[in-house]
Amino acid sequence: MNKASVSQRIIIACGGTGGHMFPGIAVAEQLRALGHRPLLLISHKQVDAEGSRKYAHLDFRTVPAIAKPRMFSLRMIPFLVRFVRTLWSSYCLLRREKADAVLGMGGFTSLAPVMAGRILGLRTYMHESNAIPGRANRLTARFCTAVLLGMGEAAKWFPRSDCRVVGTPVRGELLSVPHPAAARVTFGVPANKPMLLVTGGSQGAQQLNSLMVAAAKELLDVHFLIIAGKADQARVASLAEDCENVQVLGFCADMAAAYAAADAVVARSGASTLTELSVLGKVCMLVPYPFAADNHQLYNARVFEKVGAVCLCEQKELTLPKIIEFVRQRMLNTSFHEAMKQAMLSCARPSAAQDIAQLLVQQV
Repeated sequence: MNKASVSQRIIIACGGTGGHMFPGIAVAEQLRALGHRPLLLISHKQVDAEGSRKYAHLDFRTVPAIAKPRMFSLRMIPFLVRFVRTLWSSYCLLRREKADAVLGMGGFTSLAPVMAGRILGLRTYMHESNAIPGRANRLTARFCTAVLLGMGEAAKWFPRSDCRVVGTPVRGELLSVPHPAAARVTFGVPANKPMLLVTGGSQGAQQLNSLMVAAAKELLDVHFLIIAGKADQARVASLAEDCENVQVLGFCADMAAAYAAADAVVARSGASTLTELSVLGKVCMLVPYPFAADNHQLYNARVFEKVGAVCLCEQKELTLPKIIEFVRQRMLNTSFHEAMKQAMLSCARPSAAQDIAQLLVQQV
């Protein structure tokens, strides 16, 4: 009997951030659809607890996630002690669950389960979604049967690995977004105004949020939906108090509807965000988070800029005139809008979750 036709227990280590967890969830849902039994390992962080809550049909377990300190730090010894404990607990879990394969979605939550899988002789995989991999993934790759890449540009960082460019998985709800008119009703957006979605999030986005409110005061014919992050919501709402064309949210639980309602997006350039934007063909301005590890968000954005899919502006160079120029010349200009949309769609890999799921359950 073909191994792929037998129900398999696939362990997916995907905790720590939404950028790791949500692609892991997308793969798990595809595995379930194929008749397999995924088990998702997440961290004890609040972000994991909140993100996993709406997926009650999936099997989650929590494991310790410990960020590796610098090699010559005094914290290295306690880190190693905790890591050995996590490795042992991962080893016991994989044996108890009779795992067939292990997939790490990135970060140090992935390292111990993947290493344990290698010790047990299982098929082991790691997914790297960024153009430049983090140090945890560069280490984890040494214990993998194959390294799965969201962007081909990352392959040069894994010269000794079997690299396969598969794209980054997208959650099912973002593959079937609501009709734009219905989505606009959800957020109370006027039907006769184009809408700009701003999603800088909570990572140092104060400057971005402030500039967007200033732009809204100049672009009264455009509706702005600003997802400011919970920490900055009150301040941004105060700035926009007299702006009828600005709506400020601290958090958005329905990003599918927010994307659907938007004519264009201003966003950071995390790999998962870029994947979602490309699948939906959204015209966007990318403002990479400048303090991301190894400045990887800038390199992610450059991959898309190279094919004309986005407008890239580093945060230190972001000004009010540049935002207005983007809105007038890209968002509201029909010909430029359509060209950017098609370029963005050309970067998409909407079948990534399904392709990864099928790879996981095959003999390699």
